[in-house]
Amino acid sequence: MKVLVIEDNLSVCSMIEMFFSKEGISGEFIHDGYQGYEVLKNGQWDVLIIDWMLPGLDGISLCRKIREDNHTIPIIMLTAKDSESDQVLGLEMGADDYVTKPFSPLALMARIKAVTRRYHVSEQEKKTLSSDVLKSENFAISKSTREVLLQGKKITNLTPKEFDLLYYFLQNPRQVFSREQLLEQVWGYQFYGDERTVDVHIKRLRKKVETPQNPFFHTVWGVGYKFDEELIKNHEN
Repeated sequence: MKVLVIEDNLSVCSMIEMFFSKEGISGEFIHDGYQGYEVLKNGQWDVLIIDWMLPGLDGISLCRKIREDNHTIPIIMLTAKDSESDQVLGLEMGADDYVTKPFSPLALMARIKAVTRRYHVSEQEKKTLSSDVLKSENFAISKSTREVLLQGKKITNLTPKEFDLLYYFLQNPRQVFSREQLLEQVWGYQFYGDERTVDVHIKRLRKKVETPQNPFFHTVWGVGYKFDEELIKNHEN
């Protein structure tokens, strides 16, 4: 696994690097936002870890710029800001997860494993999974190639966690899920952050795949969310 860490605190970098070496992870450490962006563009990485406060280009602006370029690499934000609004802002800018400083290397490793668990598929698996396309009224989505078609048009700007969330809803149409259930099933580990993480990701999905005439994600007040394409057809009738 190759991880790009953009962090200007040398002590934090040394701690992460020491733990990476024990875990067999290849890590590169950059200490400036603009330089980190150039390194990201010119390499192949499995995970990107970004500090919120960076010289040159701050972590939030860097995260937004990466998503505007349609990079789908999993992003974990490192932040000393622990307020709910700051954490939600990071997620809205395209981060898949965040870790609040100070943190333990084990906690960071759990986040890395979680964001990559469903994202990376070996070449052998890609060869054998030839009929893994999940289809619905409007969508065709392949878990092995991570391609999404919406009414025949390819959607290329989904982040890894947005893809996972959409895939899970397509597997379970018209079923209502609480935020806690979605965190457990899609994030795949005990999540110690704000449940608004789910709200932010669904908000981002709505912007990318819905129109006012085609709302696929429906809020069930007091419970959570469901994915229902039949409601659109019923409304049209």
